[in-house]
Amino acid sequence: MRILIANDDGIDAPGIALLRKAAARLATDIWVVAPERKWTAASHHLSFDKELTLSRREPQVYALNGTPADCVVAAMTVLFRDGSMPDLVLSGVNDGRNAAEDAAYSGTLSIAREASFWNLPAIGFSRTKGGTSEERDVAALAALIENLWQTRAQWTREGTFLSVNLPKELPAEIGLAGIGRDKIASAADIVSEEVDRVTWRIRRGRPHTSRPGDENSLIDSGRIAIVRHCWSDGAPLDAGFAAEFNNALRQPAG
Repeated sequence: MRILIANDDGIDAPGIALLRKAAARLATDIWVVAPERKWTAASHHLSFDKELTLSRREPQVYALNGTPADCVVAAMTVLFRDGSMPDLVLSGVNDGRNAAEDAAYSGTLSIAREASFWNLPAIGFSRTKGGTSEERDVAALAALIENLWQTRAQWTREGTFLSVNLPKELPAEIGLAGIGRDKIASAADIVSEEVDRVTWRIRRGRPHTSRPGDENSLIDSGRIAIVRHCWSDGAPLDAGFAAEFNNALRQPAG
């Protein structure tokens, strides 16, 4: 079994070390491609505008001077260009939860999404701040990954990937969550304001909005929150919409 691991907190982050230890209990053929530095809210940015460099840290472990999503592309187009695909892609463990609108902003989840573009099973892991990396954490995460791998037929299909939010304390019960609303970047702090110029910063943090059954409610209750995301369910609009729209275009103005 070949596993590819990446993250958005950087190759030296504690979260990726935890994920590597857990994955090592399931497989021996593990590859790591992670950014040289931490990225925050990188989303699915790809670096078309510069040359990228893979620097080998140790056998099958590489640092990349690119974005989180670039890491999957680097693995698939450079390291695995002979066609030897990974069986599973793991992302994280992110330092902090990824809930609600984070699905769009998160570099952690962009890695899983990019992997799904290559038709690979992929899981993005995030965790409430303050968790440890003790033996119980490693064992709990390894058991979770193994369970998700063994049951992959139930959650994998074209265009899907999993977002898994871990509570601070492991092991924990699993809950299947619905996506909630918890908008980050919803406020600004004014640094200076003049007649023709305003300097400001996006305020960090989140409002911690929660409703029953969403990711935040499960995480706050100490459970593991799992959500399946899918980008390929773009069903076409009803045929009647196109006919009505085209008919409207044919009507004379006024």
